[in-house]
Amino acid sequence: MSLPFDLVDLRLMVRIAESNSLTRGAEAAHMSAPAASTRIKNIEEGLGVKLLFRTSQGVTLTPPGQAFVHHARLVLGQLEHLRGDLQEYASGIKGHLRVFANTTALGEFLPPVLRRYLLAHPDVNVDLQERLSHDIVRAVSEGQTDIGIVAGLVRTENLEVLPYRRDRLVVVVPADHALAGTPVLAFADTLAFDHIGLHESSAIRAFLQQICDGLERPMKQRIQVSNFEAACRMVEAAVGVAILPESAARRHAQTMTIAIVPLADPWAERAMQICVRSLEALPVYARELVDLLVEDARQGVA
Repeated sequence: MSLPFDLVDLRLMVRIAESNSLTRGAEAAHMSAPAASTRIKNIEEGLGVKLLFRTSQGVTLTPPGQAFVHHARLVLGQLEHLRGDLQEYASGIKGHLRVFANTTALGEFLPPVLRRYLLAHPDVNVDLQERLSHDIVRAVSEGQTDIGIVAGLVRTENLEVLPYRRDRLVVVVPADHALAGTPVLAFADTLAFDHIGLHESSAIRAFLQQICDGLERPMKQRIQVSNFEAACRMVEAAVGVAILPESAARRHAQTMTIAIVPLADPWAERAMQICVRSLEALPVYARELVDLLVEDARQGVA
């Protein structure tokens, strides 16, 4: 049975969904509005469903339209992965693995695991990206990445999930700071002080901004740095306080005059999870990385 649409139609519907406009979507797909309208009409007639609600303000997706765009993104994403993988195979690479991770996993736990993996798999390339946990779940669900590592309370009902590491966010202050020695502290109480923030694309930075938005209070960011070590050095220099993973803070506290104060907020305690769409469907070289991550998790508990 032939389908009443092709790849051009899939790209067109995604562009329309992104812009909420048939005209702008058509422009992004490099076609005229009348041609785009005809294509949409042909799809709707062929499927027997309405894909778009047309209003004076533009267009919105109907429920069937939302389903169509969801699957269109999956198909187009897989085709893009196929194109990239085949290019690498042509140059001698046998596999391409995509991994999305939260800030702590990427900066604290993954480097030694990936070193072991890459030494054992010289013909596999890894694309490692830092993302927010809810974005990682969506990316795994939509096939944009093969393996995700998420932290905190995120909904992963449609994915296969394995436990990974545990960590918590803490307040890092100069050793002689007024807060040093405090048994435990609420995040809201840190907002009276200047903060050292991580870079704008950091998952922790975005997460803390969401917390501040919920409190309806701003964070007084004195300076922005690119990594955990730089944040601890700024703390040591009494530039401000920082919210960092405890694992990173304790590592740098061994060589810097900084103090660590636990956060009282429940969200500070974070369990990490490995998530995939289907372990069975992963290539063998991807499952081998999952096995290494599970082994690393066991060693972290031991």
